[in-house]
Amino acid sequence: MGGIKMDRFEKISSQGKLTVTEIWKDKETGVLYLFHKDGYAGGLTPLLDKDGKPAVDQQG
Repeated sequence: MGGIKMDRFEKISSQGKLTVTEIWKDKETGVLYLFHKDGYAGGLTPLLDKDGKPAVDQQG
């Protein structure tokens, strides 16, 4: 894959079958992301803390 690191992200949680909502963690930065898919549409966005900054996993 041309040097692309494919194991950088870890799925933290997942729910749903047709409509899917998942939380992913960037293992290098600890930033958490929300992924949502419904049919052919989907999106990924960072989760934000109370101050509007990217949420970071504190558990390591």
